[in-house]
Amino acid sequence: MAAKILNVAQDGSGDYKTVQDAVNEVPANNKQRVVIRIAHGTYQQPVYIPKNKKMITFLGDHPESTILTWSNTATSIKHHLPSSVIGTGTFGSGTVIVEGEDFIAQGITFENVAPKGSGQAVAIRVTADRSAFYDCRFLGWQDTAYFHHGRIYIRDCYIEGSVDFIFGNATVLLEHCHIHCKAAGYITAQQRTKANESTGYVFLRCTITGTGSSSPHMYLGRPWAPFARVIYAYSYMDACIRPEGWNNWGNAENEKTAEYYEYRCHGPGSDTSKRVAWSKKMKDSDILQFATPSFVDVTNTWLSSAKIEQVPFIPLPLSL
Repeated sequence: MAAKILNVAQDGSGDYKTVQDAVNEVPANNKQRVVIRIAHGTYQQPVYIPKNKKMITFLGDHPESTILTWSNTATSIKHHLPSSVIGTGTFGSGTVIVEGEDFIAQGITFENVAPKGSGQAVAIRVTADRSAFYDCRFLGWQDTAYFHHGRIYIRDCYIEGSVDFIFGNATVLLEHCHIHCKAAGYITAQQRTKANESTGYVFLRCTITGTGSSSPHMYLGRPWAPFARVIYAYSYMDACIRPEGWNNWGNAENEKTAEYYEYRCHGPGSDTSKRVAWSKKMKDSDILQFATPSFVDVTNTWLSSAKIEQVPFIPLPLSL
Protein backbone atom coordinates (compact mmCIF):
# COMPACT_ATOMS: atom_id res chain seq x y z
CA MET A 1 0.00 0.00 0.00
CA ALA A 2 1.42 3.39 -1.00
CA ALA A 3 2.26 5.82 1.75
CA LYS A 4 -0.08 8.72 2.38
CA ILE A 5 1.61 12.08 1.70
CA LEU A 6 0.94 15.31 3.59
CA ASN A 7 2.63 18.48 2.33
CA VAL A 8 3.84 21.24 4.63
CA ALA A 9 4.86 24.66 3.29
CA GLN A 10 5.07 27.94 5.15
CA ASP A 11 3.89 29.94 2.15
CA GLY A 12 0.54 28.19 2.11
CA SER A 13 1.21 26.15 -1.04
CA GLY A 14 0.97 22.86 0.82
CA ASP A 15 -1.73 21.12 2.82
CA TYR A 16 -0.47 22.65 6.08
CA LYS A 17 1.67 25.59 7.16
CA THR A 18 3.15 23.93 10.26
CA VAL A 19 4.67 20.52 10.83
CA GLN A 20 2.64 20.03 13.99
CA ASP A 21 -0.62 20.53 12.09
CA ALA A 22 0.41 17.74 9.73
CA VAL A 23 1.35 15.44 12.62
CA ASN A 24 -2.03 16.13 14.22
CA GLU A 25 -3.72 14.96 11.01
CA VAL A 26 -2.15 11.49 11.20
CA PRO A 27 -4.79 9.02 12.43
CA ALA A 28 -4.31 7.59 15.90
CA ASN A 29 -2.76 4.12 15.87
CA ASN A 30 -2.27 4.30 12.10
CA LYS A 31 -0.87 1.22 10.38
CA GLN A 32 -0.02 2.87 7.05
CA ARG A 33 3.10 4.99 6.61
CA VAL A 34 2.43 8.70 6.39
CA VAL A 35 5.07 10.86 4.70
CA ILE A 36 5.08 14.47 5.84
CA ARG A 37 6.81 16.30 3.00
CA ILE A 38 8.35 19.47 4.45
CA ALA A 39 9.19 22.23 1.96
CA HIS A 40 12.37 24.23 2.42
CA GLY A 41 12.27 26.85 5.14
CA THR A 42 13.05 27.49 8.79
CA TYR A 43 10.15 26.32 10.94
CA GLN A 44 10.32 28.00 14.34
CA GLN A 45 8.09 25.70 16.31
CA PRO A 46 8.35 22.77 18.71
CA VAL A 47 7.02 19.49 17.31
CA TYR A 48 5.59 16.58 19.27
CA ILE A 49 4.84 13.12 17.86
CA PRO A 50 2.81 11.18 20.45
CA LYS A 51 2.91 7.45 21.02
CA ASN A 52 -0.28 6.82 19.06
CA LYS A 53 1.08 8.52 15.89
CA LYS A 54 3.20 5.76 14.40
CA MET A 55 4.86 5.14 11.04
CA ILE A 56 5.56 8.82 10.28
CA THR A 57 8.28 10.00 7.90
CA PHE A 58 9.64 13.56 7.85
CA LEU A 59 11.02 14.18 4.35
CA GLY A 60 12.84 17.43 3.67
CA ASP A 61 14.43 18.94 0.57
CA HIS A 62 17.88 19.24 2.17
CA PRO A 63 19.05 19.45 5.79
CA GLU A 64 20.57 22.91 5.29
CA SER A 65 17.35 24.32 3.87
CA THR A 66 14.70 22.42 5.86
CA ILE A 67 15.15 23.35 9.51
CA LEU A 68 13.01 22.62 12.57
CA THR A 69 14.20 24.95 15.32
CA TRP A 70 13.25 26.16 18.80
CA SER A 71 15.01 27.42 21.93
CA ASN A 72 13.74 25.50 24.95
CA THR A 73 16.05 24.71 27.85
CA ALA A 74 15.59 22.44 30.85
CA THR A 75 14.61 25.47 32.94
CA SER A 76 12.61 27.37 30.33
CA ILE A 77 10.11 25.44 28.21
CA LYS A 78 7.66 27.16 25.88
CA HIS A 79 5.42 24.68 24.13
CA HIS A 80 1.93 24.43 22.68
CA LEU A 81 1.36 21.37 24.87
CA PRO A 82 1.34 21.13 28.70
CA SER A 83 4.22 19.63 30.67
CA SER A 84 1.93 16.73 31.64
CA VAL A 85 2.18 15.66 27.98
CA ILE A 86 5.74 16.46 26.93
CA GLY A 87 7.48 16.23 30.31
CA THR A 88 9.57 18.71 32.24
CA GLY A 89 13.26 19.60 32.50
CA THR A 90 15.66 18.16 29.96
CA PHE A 91 13.10 15.50 29.03
CA GLY A 92 10.57 18.08 27.86
CA SER A 93 12.96 20.55 26.26
CA GLY A 94 13.32 18.97 22.82
CA THR A 95 12.63 21.04 19.73
CA VAL A 96 11.28 17.80 18.28
CA ILE A 97 10.03 15.00 20.53
CA VAL A 98 9.41 11.62 18.91
CA GLU A 99 7.38 9.06 20.87
CA GLY A 100 5.64 7.30 17.97
CA GLU A 101 7.32 4.09 16.80
CA ASP A 102 8.73 3.49 13.30
CA PHE A 103 9.70 7.11 12.75
CA ILE A 104 11.95 8.01 9.79
CA ALA A 105 13.55 11.35 8.88
CA GLN A 106 15.59 12.39 5.87
CA GLY A 107 16.95 15.77 4.81
CA ILE A 108 15.96 17.59 8.01
CA THR A 109 17.83 19.76 10.52
CA PHE A 110 16.76 19.40 14.16
CA GLU A 111 18.04 22.46 16.02
CA ASN A 112 17.97 24.00 19.47
CA VAL A 113 19.21 27.59 19.26
CA ALA A 114 19.56 28.17 23.01
CA PRO A 115 23.00 29.81 23.34
CA LYS A 116 26.09 28.26 24.86
CA GLY A 117 25.87 28.25 28.65
CA SER A 118 22.08 27.86 28.73
CA GLY A 119 22.37 24.37 30.19
CA GLN A 120 20.52 21.37 28.83
CA ALA A 121 18.82 22.28 25.54
CA VAL A 122 17.69 19.30 23.47
CA ALA A 123 17.29 19.46 19.68
CA ILE A 124 15.58 16.06 19.47
CA ARG A 125 14.37 13.48 21.96
CA VAL A 126 13.61 9.99 20.65
CA THR A 127 11.54 7.81 22.96
CA ALA A 128 10.38 5.35 20.33
CA ASP A 129 11.45 1.99 18.98
CA ARG A 130 12.60 1.46 15.38
CA SER A 131 13.61 4.98 14.37
CA ALA A 132 15.90 5.84 11.46
CA PHE A 133 17.58 9.08 10.35
CA TYR A 134 19.30 9.68 7.00
CA ASP A 135 21.14 12.81 5.88
CA CYS A 136 19.97 14.86 8.85
CA ARG A 137 21.64 17.45 11.09
CA PHE A 138 21.30 17.76 14.88
CA LEU A 139 22.47 21.17 16.12
CA GLY A 140 22.90 22.48 19.66
CA TRP A 141 25.33 22.85 22.55
CA GLN A 142 24.57 20.78 25.65
CA ASP A 143 22.42 17.65 25.32
CA THR A 144 21.78 18.08 21.60
CA ALA A 145 20.50 14.57 20.81
CA TYR A 146 18.58 12.75 23.54
CA PHE A 147 18.37 9.13 22.40
CA HIS A 148 16.25 8.16 25.35
CA HIS A 149 14.78 4.78 24.44
CA GLY A 150 14.41 2.30 21.62
CA ARG A 151 16.48 1.11 18.66
CA ILE A 152 17.80 3.85 16.41
CA TYR A 153 19.76 3.79 13.15
CA ILE A 154 21.56 6.98 12.04
CA ARG A 155 23.38 7.24 8.72
CA ASP A 156 25.18 10.07 6.91
CA CYS A 157 24.17 12.58 9.58
CA TYR A 158 25.88 15.51 11.30
CA ILE A 159 25.68 15.97 15.09
CA GLU A 160 27.29 18.86 16.94
CA GLY A 161 27.52 20.02 20.54
CA SER A 162 29.74 20.38 23.57
CA VAL A 163 28.58 18.68 26.78
CA ASP A 164 26.99 15.22 26.74
CA PHE A 165 25.54 16.03 23.34
CA ILE A 166 24.69 12.43 22.46
CA PHE A 167 23.02 10.89 25.50
CA GLY A 168 20.36 8.53 26.84
CA ASN A 169 19.79 4.78 27.04
CA ALA A 170 18.75 3.84 23.52
CA THR A 171 20.45 1.26 21.29
CA VAL A 172 22.03 3.39 18.58
CA LEU A 173 24.13 2.63 15.51
CA LEU A 174 25.67 5.74 13.92
CA GLU A 175 27.19 4.95 10.55
CA HIS A 176 29.20 7.33 8.37
CA CYS A 177 28.25 10.27 10.57
CA HIS A 178 30.15 13.49 11.29
CA ILE A 179 30.40 14.29 15.01
CA HIS A 180 31.58 17.85 15.66
CA CYS A 181 32.73 19.06 19.09
CA LYS A 182 32.07 22.80 19.40
CA ALA A 183 33.78 23.33 22.77
CA ALA A 184 35.31 21.41 25.66
CA GLY A 185 33.14 18.65 27.02
CA TYR A 186 31.99 15.08 26.42
CA ILE A 187 30.63 13.54 23.25
CA THR A 188 28.51 10.86 24.93
CA ALA A 189 26.67 10.28 28.18
CA GLN A 190 25.28 6.79 27.69
CA GLN A 191 22.88 5.52 30.36
CA ARG A 192 22.94 1.73 30.46
CA THR A 193 21.96 0.76 34.00
CA LYS A 194 22.53 -3.01 34.02
CA ALA A 195 25.11 -5.36 32.53
CA ASN A 196 22.45 -7.42 30.75
CA GLU A 197 20.88 -4.48 28.93
CA SER A 198 21.41 -4.51 25.16
CA THR A 199 21.64 -0.73 24.89
CA GLY A 200 24.67 1.31 23.89
CA TYR A 201 26.13 3.44 21.12
CA VAL A 202 28.23 2.30 18.18
CA PHE A 203 30.04 4.88 16.04
CA LEU A 204 30.90 3.02 12.85
CA ARG A 205 33.13 4.67 10.23
CA CYS A 206 32.39 8.09 11.65
CA THR A 207 34.43 11.31 11.60
CA ILE A 208 35.10 13.14 14.86
CA THR A 209 36.22 16.78 14.59
CA GLY A 210 36.44 19.63 17.04
CA THR A 211 37.03 23.30 17.70
CA GLY A 212 37.53 25.11 20.98
CA SER A 213 39.76 27.28 23.10
CA SER A 214 42.23 24.48 23.67
CA SER A 215 43.19 21.27 21.94
CA PRO A 216 42.81 18.51 22.88
CA HIS A 217 39.66 19.32 24.85
CA MET A 218 37.04 16.63 24.31
CA TYR A 219 36.32 13.32 26.04
CA LEU A 220 34.82 10.48 24.05
CA GLY A 221 32.30 9.94 26.80
CA ARG A 222 31.37 9.72 30.45
CA PRO A 223 28.90 7.31 32.09
CA TRP A 224 25.50 8.75 32.90
CA ALA A 225 24.78 5.34 34.44
CA PRO A 226 27.27 2.76 35.75
CA PHE A 227 27.14 0.30 32.83
CA ALA A 228 27.43 2.86 30.03
CA ARG A 229 28.52 1.24 26.76
CA VAL A 230 30.08 3.07 23.79
CA ILE A 231 32.11 1.69 20.88
CA TYR A 232 34.04 3.69 18.27
CA ALA A 233 35.04 1.47 15.33
CA TYR A 234 36.93 2.31 12.14
CA SER A 235 36.40 6.02 12.89
CA TYR A 236 38.59 9.08 12.34
CA MET A 237 39.40 11.24 15.38
CA ASP A 238 41.13 14.57 15.02
CA ALA A 239 43.31 16.24 17.66
CA CYS A 240 40.35 17.49 19.71
CA ILE A 241 40.19 14.16 21.60
CA ARG A 242 41.96 14.16 24.97
CA PRO A 243 44.72 11.54 25.36
CA GLU A 244 42.92 9.87 28.29
CA GLY A 245 39.81 9.52 26.15
CA TRP A 246 37.22 8.74 28.81
CA ASN A 247 35.94 10.31 32.04
CA ASN A 248 34.42 8.53 35.06
CA TRP A 249 32.04 11.44 35.91
CA GLY A 250 33.71 11.90 39.29
CA ASN A 251 32.94 8.39 40.49
CA ALA A 252 35.68 5.76 40.54
CA GLU A 253 33.06 3.03 40.93
CA ASN A 254 31.98 3.66 37.34
CA GLU A 255 35.41 2.48 36.20
CA LYS A 256 34.50 -1.07 37.27
CA THR A 257 31.37 -1.28 35.13
CA ALA A 258 31.50 1.15 32.20
CA GLU A 259 32.26 -0.48 28.84
CA TYR A 260 34.20 1.85 26.58
CA TYR A 261 35.89 0.50 23.45
CA GLU A 262 37.86 1.76 20.46
CA TYR A 263 38.54 -0.53 17.54
CA ARG A 264 40.84 0.24 14.61
CA CYS A 265 40.24 3.98 14.68
CA HIS A 266 42.65 6.41 13.04
CA GLY A 267 43.67 10.05 13.11
CA PRO A 268 45.66 12.16 15.61
CA GLY A 269 43.10 11.68 18.39
CA SER A 270 42.94 7.90 18.10
CA ASP A 271 46.20 7.06 19.90
CA THR A 272 45.19 4.75 22.74
CA SER A 273 48.59 4.58 24.44
CA LYS A 274 47.54 7.13 27.09
CA ARG A 275 43.91 6.13 27.45
CA VAL A 276 42.53 5.52 30.96
CA ALA A 277 43.47 2.09 32.23
CA TRP A 278 39.84 1.09 32.70
CA SER A 279 38.84 1.43 29.04
CA LYS A 280 38.24 -1.95 27.41
CA LYS A 281 39.99 -3.88 24.64
CA MET A 282 37.84 -5.45 21.95
CA LYS A 283 38.81 -8.68 20.23
CA ASP A 284 38.51 -9.13 16.50
CA SER A 285 35.97 -11.87 17.11
CA ASP A 286 33.74 -9.54 19.14
CA ILE A 287 33.44 -6.59 16.77
CA LEU A 288 30.99 -8.34 14.45
CA GLN A 289 28.15 -8.11 16.95
CA PHE A 290 28.54 -4.32 17.04
CA ALA A 291 29.82 -3.21 13.64
CA THR A 292 26.85 -4.37 11.57
CA PRO A 293 23.19 -3.34 11.39
CA SER A 294 22.31 -6.35 13.55
CA PHE A 295 23.36 -4.29 16.58
CA VAL A 296 20.03 -2.48 16.33
CA ASP A 297 18.10 -5.15 14.40
CA VAL A 298 19.21 -8.59 15.55
CA THR A 299 16.38 -10.45 13.82
CA ASN A 300 16.49 -8.36 10.60
CA THR A 301 12.81 -7.51 10.95
CA TRP A 302 12.60 -3.73 10.56
CA LEU A 303 15.72 -1.84 9.51
CA SER A 304 15.82 -2.93 5.85
CA SER A 305 12.38 -1.37 5.33
CA ALA A 306 13.04 1.74 7.44
CA LYS A 307 14.42 3.78 4.59
CA ILE A 308 13.62 6.33 1.93
CA GLU A 309 13.99 5.04 -1.62
CA GLN A 310 16.59 7.71 -2.39
CA VAL A 311 18.83 6.39 0.43
CA PRO A 312 19.45 2.69 -0.17
CA PHE A 313 20.26 0.52 2.80
CA ILE A 314 23.66 -1.01 1.99
CA PRO A 315 25.52 -2.85 4.78
CA LEU A 316 29.21 -2.24 4.18
CA PRO A 317 32.18 -4.58 4.74
CA LEU A 318 34.11 -4.21 7.96
CA SER A 319 37.29 -3.12 6.25
CA LEU A 320 38.03 0.61 5.98
